[in-house]
Amino acid sequence: MNVRQATDHDLPAILSLLDQAQLPTTDLGGASPVQFWVTESRGAITGVVGLERHGDAALLRSLAVHPAARGRGLGIGLVAHLEAAARAVGIARLVLLTQTAKDFFLARGYHVIARDDAPASLRSSAEFKSLCPASAVCMARRLRSEVEAGAGR
Repeated sequence: MNVRQATDHDLPAILSLLDQAQLPTTDLGGASPVQFWVTESRGAITGVVGLERHGDAALLRSLAVHPAARGRGLGIGLVAHLEAAARAVGIARLVLLTQTAKDFFLARGYHVIARDDAPASLRSSAEFKSLCPASAVCMARRLRSEVEAGAGR
């Protein structure tokens, strides 16, 4: 599987895939703070995942795989790639909101947290404030220990 950073040229296909997956897109495009990675097959985007950084914490956003490409490990690969990229830039903790993928993320080491336990910087994001309903499950995964986070400063 080949994962690459998305370009501006990819945005229409990314938005289409996210719309198909019924994921929020109203804050994407233009000066969006979300960085995307994609997979593709025969020139068409088959999977996407996004990272929205807020200091040393970040939101894992917009994980979607085209229905015809599911069952091939693309989602697992995209999340692993995003986690490695996040670690490389000093992200200590990833947080996400999901209505449908709780079990997928539990299997990847994420755990359920109360929305109020997410870092304040993330709670002030559009994702938390208005894009995801209160019924969405909040999950988190620590990428670095507090000791590592302090040593990297």
